[in-house]
Amino acid sequence: MPKPKIIAILALPNVQLLDVAGPLDVFAEANVQAGADIYALRVVGTSAGTVRCSSGTRIMVDAVIGQDSRERIDTLLAAGAPNAAGLAPDVGLLNWLNEIIPSVRRYGSVCSGAFILAKAGLLNGRRVTTHWAQAEQLARSFPKITVDADAIHVRDGRLRTAAGVTAGLDLALALVEEDLGREIAKKVAAQLVMFFKRPGGQAQFSRKGEAAPVGRSALQEVQRWVAANPAEDLGVAALAARMQLSPRHFARLFKKEVGMTPADWVVQSRVGAARALLEAGHAAPKEVAGACGFADVDTFRRSFVRQVGITPAEYRKRYSGRD
Repeated sequence: MPKPKIIAILALPNVQLLDVAGPLDVFAEANVQAGADIYALRVVGTSAGTVRCSSGTRIMVDAVIGQDSRERIDTLLAAGAPNAAGLAPDVGLLNWLNEIIPSVRRYGSVCSGAFILAKAGLLNGRRVTTHWAQAEQLARSFPKITVDADAIHVRDGRLRTAAGVTAGLDLALALVEEDLGREIAKKVAAQLVMFFKRPGGQAQFSRKGEAAPVGRSALQEVQRWVAANPAEDLGVAALAARMQLSPRHFARLFKKEVGMTPADWVVQSRVGAARALLEAGHAAPKEVAGACGFADVDTFRRSFVRQVGITPAEYRKRYSGRD
């Protein structure tokens, strides 16, 4: 039998526990379904002992960065943490990552772990994903990276990145499929009661359209009125009249302070209102379309799919708890 492939999860202080435990459980189950020790699992830390997670629990470290080891890492994944975006990684950690990555077969991140790799310069010129709520910050902070904010996981050469938290399981399952084939991966998914291929992307989980109003107080009042009255006339002329401005001046001011055109913001707000109605489960998509100001159900469906990634009917079925 060949030696087990070493799967190493880098866990820094305040790590998200599921970013570590989720992928490891997938690989462990793959060993069970394959009937062999295909993978050997390791948690790597910056110091010996335990790592305190964001939940307050602690996990034991198997190896410490920089220490000599006879084990060659096959796959290295950096787990995320709530503070990863603002973390200033130790120089020793960044140096270790740059030294170890050339020797591994594949590497990547789970959730905000992408920020750790980005700060080491290991994502430049790559296409990646991360948690939907941090995708814009990653793209803004590291302009050499192409961020796919909707993807559940992304493969780019040797690099593998996963979206937020539970997406680490999806990524690990994809790696198992790469190594052991579709049938073993499907058995792992069945045993862990997870999707073999999760339907839709991250957009269905994103709450970006529910952001607080921004800009000067008069603009915020307009945004609150739009959110409360999605079925009203929300054209530029009507909104401009509420601020006693010309449509042209209003549109220019709105774009400058809010960051998008009034029309785009209105559609985003209407889709947000539609999501709330669909989650309540009392109205069919056609009724929701009218209640939220869409001209017809086809326009509603196209706008919803563009923002959320799945149809209104599928969203209602998945999130309302009703048939």
